[in-house]
Amino acid sequence: MPPLSDSPSNPVALQRVPIDLGERSYAIDIGAGLLDDPRSWDGLPAAAAALIVTNTVVAPLYEARLRAALANRYKTVHTVTLPDGEDRKDWSTLNLIFDALLANGCDRKTVLFALGGGVVGDMAGFAAACYMRGVPFVQVPTTLLAQVDSSVGGKTAINHPLGKNMVGAFYQPQRVVCDLDVLNTLPLRELSAGLAEVIKYGPIADAAFLDWIETNIDALLARDPAALAHAVRRSCEIKAWVVGQDEREGGLRAILNFGHTFGHAIEAGMGYGQWLHGEAVGCGMVMALQLSQRLGLVDAAYVRRVTTLIERAGLPVTGPALGADRYLELMRVDKKAEGGEIRFVVIARPGEAAVRGAPDALVRDVLAACCR
Repeated sequence: MPPLSDSPSNPVALQRVPIDLGERSYAIDIGAGLLDDPRSWDGLPAAAAALIVTNTVVAPLYEARLRAALANRYKTVHTVTLPDGEDRKDWSTLNLIFDALLANGCDRKTVLFALGGGVVGDMAGFAAACYMRGVPFVQVPTTLLAQVDSSVGGKTAINHPLGKNMVGAFYQPQRVVCDLDVLNTLPLRELSAGLAEVIKYGPIADAAFLDWIETNIDALLARDPAALAHAVRRSCEIKAWVVGQDEREGGLRAILNFGHTFGHAIEAGMGYGQWLHGEAVGCGMVMALQLSQRLGLVDAAYVRRVTTLIERAGLPVTGPALGADRYLELMRVDKKAEGGEIRFVVIARPGEAAVRGAPDALVRDVLAACCR
């Protein structure tokens, strides 16, 4: 289990979680009011220009504020505003970023700033990895899900019609800046989706954190600043600990995909954007828990406990009726699959996860129990 950091006397004061990756190391800054604070951007690579990558939802809320904060650091700050939605996380939308970089004569020192949720962060990071074979970028996540998961760790990708996040690269940001104030404008459905990624860290790595989430779930849904600060920090500490040991998902890092094998199948099967990513992951965790029980790893009481918490977070716990054959077909495209065998993240015991295969018949039993 990753160590706990000391709690600050002011729970929403600046907190820094380091990601130790040698020369690719960077910090995750967490706190209130960071977006407007010029000090949040100190120490970033020097450049003549910056490009803010955002979307049509986030731009009216925060683009001008970020631009103003960056104005003293860069001679020119450009912006590209992408269409919103998981269904737009594709090649054509990615090319809008390249179009903006090329049209503005951006060079290999240009810094990209990903201002938005997980979709924006994934695409901006992938564009940064590819443009001129690599330019620096900074994650400025504006959703809870992005702050606790997708902005951290260097996974960048776009979707393919046959599989989620199947085209991408490992490419680390220069910094992650998590301004807790931006969560105040987050729709409740998006907040719940982010809580799915918070909840997952308990079963896979920190049983005490799961206890804390159970006690504080109502405060998190009410956007209590201290509760959100702790949830974001502890989630980032756990992910930093995992990524520091396994940057490119050769082993341990796969545990971060708890619920994602089932969840990605839901997203692809329903059509990207019908279910939010966090909703699919929440339901996928229920399925993975059911599989863990059928494999004899956890008992029914633990499955009920975590399922109840997922439901309290406002997330679905019953999957869509895609049909077992369709689920299996989609899950065989999962990045953890080996030689056509689906590999699932299961709970070996509370607070510890493992990756293993399971007979199709057992998976079909889970799907029959968990789907409408």
